[in-house]
Amino acid sequence: MKKYIYPAVFEPEDNYYNVSFPDLPGCFTFGRGYEEALAMAEEALRGHLYSLENDGDPIPAPSNPVSIKVSDGCFVSLVTAWMELVYSEQENKSVKKTLTIPKWLNDEAEELHINFSQVLQKELTRIVTHQG
Repeated sequence: MKKYIYPAVFEPEDNYYNVSFPDLPGCFTFGRGYEEALAMAEEALRGHLYSLENDGDPIPAPSNPVSIKVSDGCFVSLVTAWMELVYSEQENKSVKKTLTIPKWLNDEAEELHINFSQVLQKELTRIVTHQG
């Protein structure tokens, strides 16, 4: 399973933590309390790295956490991104498609309470899996 581990800076503010990744400009998030902030950091990291991979951009090497200087009250924590979760989610997400069918067919199918998306998905899956 492909994974990345990056240091993140956690900065407390009231009951929240702002989280940033020094090696990944533009990758930041926040959460109420440490646990939520960590979960949000994992999600932000996965999404950011997926975008870099998908765009063909280079993935920067993570810094050594001890080399990162932080302000008083802030701390560095390692955050892990398991990319298989992202790949699976992206592969299985629904994509909206527009299609055109004759009115009479639409009327008959609606009268039978047919789920258009389900029928199309089932038939496309059957066709695709029987190719080759």
